Amino acid sequence: MAKSTRATQALEKSGVAFTVHAYDYDPEAQRTGLQAAEALGEAPGRVLKTLMALVDGKAVCAVVPSDREVSMKRLAAAFGGKGAQMMKPPDAERITGYKIGGISPFGQMRKVAIAMDESALAHDYVFINGGQRGLQVKLRPQDALKVLGASAAALVA
Repeated sequence: MAKSTRATQALEKSGVAFTVHAYDYDPEAQRTGLQAAEALGEAPGRVLKTLMALVDGKAVCAVVPSDREVSMKRLAAAFGGKGAQMMKPPDAERITGYKIGGISPFGQMRKVAIAMDESALAHDYVFINGGQRGLQVKLRPQDALKVLGASAAALVA
């Protein structure tokens, strides 16, 4: 497994402190974020999943705890829209340049608006996908917000 991805390169370029953590990715897992949390021995609320969605037809990225479901109503509101829906996997892969299960908010091919669930800010550190299946980066949630130019919002139901 490559330890250097577009995501880790974007983080290195930003100068924020982060560490890279590999784990055995299970392609059969129903919920890959929860599987990552278990494999890393971390609380699911500390391991964040990256979701690609459409708000009023515009691509956006939501970073939320792996054990929670995103609220479409809250997601739309966070981006100033009326309606939201999950993006189809092929579209998410094309826009981000990453494969499903390995989508990172860092180093995406196309720049999209990003929001992180505000609950992440309660943790000293969080894990976020590092740009490939079985790879997570550990960093301070405030640093992730800064690097991503993201906003913090209530995104989960």
